[in-house]
Amino acid sequence: MLKVVKTENGLVRGIPAADPRVISFKGIPFAAPPTGDLRWRAPQPAADWDGVRDCLEFAPISMQSIPGLDETNIYTREWNVDPSIPMNEDCLYLNVWTPAVSTEDKLPVYVWYFGGGLQWGNPAEMEFDGERLARRGIVVVTVNYRLNVFGFLTHPQLWEENPEAPANFGNLDQQYGLFWTKRNIAAFGGDPDNITIGGQSAGGGSVLAQLNCQGNQGYIQKAIVESGIFYDPFQDRMRFTKEELLEQGKRFFAFLGVETLEEARALPAEFIRDKNNAFGAFWGTIPDGVYQTDTYWNNMKAGKLLDVPIMTGFTNNEFFTAPQAEDPDALKKEAEEKFGDRAQEYLDLIHAEDGLEAAKENGLVSSVELGIRKMCSLLEKAGAKQPCYVYEFGPEIPGEDNPGAFHSSDLWFFFETLAKCWRPFTGKHYDLARQMCNYWAEFIKKGDPNGADADGTPMEKWEAFLEEKPAVMTFFDSPRAQVKPEDEVTAFLMDVTARD
Repeated sequence: MLKVVKTENGLVRGIPAADPRVISFKGIPFAAPPTGDLRWRAPQPAADWDGVRDCLEFAPISMQSIPGLDETNIYTREWNVDPSIPMNEDCLYLNVWTPAVSTEDKLPVYVWYFGGGLQWGNPAEMEFDGERLARRGIVVVTVNYRLNVFGFLTHPQLWEENPEAPANFGNLDQQYGLFWTKRNIAAFGGDPDNITIGGQSAGGGSVLAQLNCQGNQGYIQKAIVESGIFYDPFQDRMRFTKEELLEQGKRFFAFLGVETLEEARALPAEFIRDKNNAFGAFWGTIPDGVYQTDTYWNNMKAGKLLDVPIMTGFTNNEFFTAPQAEDPDALKKEAEEKFGDRAQEYLDLIHAEDGLEAAKENGLVSSVELGIRKMCSLLEKAGAKQPCYVYEFGPEIPGEDNPGAFHSSDLWFFFETLAKCWRPFTGKHYDLARQMCNYWAEFIKKGDPNGADADGTPMEKWEAFLEEKPAVMTFFDSPRAQVKPEDEVTAFLMDVTARD
């Protein structure tokens, strides 16, 4: 087993995982600490070290707020940040799990980006343990990156200082981790020419951001986007624009009591974190003209997204969208504004004559499913040569809260880490998790999720999604391949707003 590995910066020592056939390396520096004058700059090379660096524990998590443990909030209950977990602005570290016995093994590689709205999260969360995927012959890499205002501040002075890297620092960290992996993963027994990137929620959105960067050509062979693409026809535009975030950045500096980048970079990280919490703003990825030349929607339409096999899907109890109107007259006006001369057709579809609440209920659709269908449609129309494989996740999730297949509940399954969760999962859940992890592993290996189960039995065949045949693999009690045409409301929204 590869317990000591030579990276470009020095030797690192790992430790056997629970399965001694897998070695884990935790807390490997892949970039210089983004502190002091490197705050709000693109990542820079890590320093070399002498001797062997022990990589036995996770490095500190990125600067972020620490929510209190709220038993009524499913997310803080499920994945609450431990108040005692080390947190530091010096956070650019990654983790590797490898089953390789030789540097010549050339195993497929999976680079994982965690979610959390780009505001919270970390790769040390217990559901992200890479051991089970590694046992299937994969080298797993989980990357930390800057979050919230530390990773996504937008300010006019940043554009003036460095127009080549003025924003999206958290995404640039993700990219830098990918580049590090390409250069170093052979030493861990991985194949630098067979890399899949994956992520869930904002991590899935980050995967799309990386596919939307032409500078990543040749670094990414496959991509997995889990609950990471959203389309809401009842919102007029992006969640925020560059211009809005530039103004927000100026307001934030005023809130900090500083006028210049030099002054802001001199402030303690904890002070900035706490002031950002009080400021209450959202920071995220924007087109900057360099790393992101345009939105990924526009680049999909133009055929400019990197053309690689994609696996994508959603849980069936997450992020629904519906009309926003608060009275029947407003509903009619909203339909006319959104759908023009097809407004009455939409109102008839949602049975507006039955009253506002019934109409909203009838008009409820998954914004993630809508986003996935829109993405597949745009890629197909743009002439993408590589397939999209689509799944829907919807098993019964146990617990007294009866949560349904909520956003992020699938994390325990495709990492096959159910045993780390407090929920009373039973045998059927473990069977489903094993099969899901198998599909993910096959896709990571060869860009096609089909293969055999642990006993050698062929798994249910998973076909690529096409508009003329919208094949979807459903993960409910067990994997089941289905053809799932759009329901009437989804079909209308796709026709009117999403297919062009």
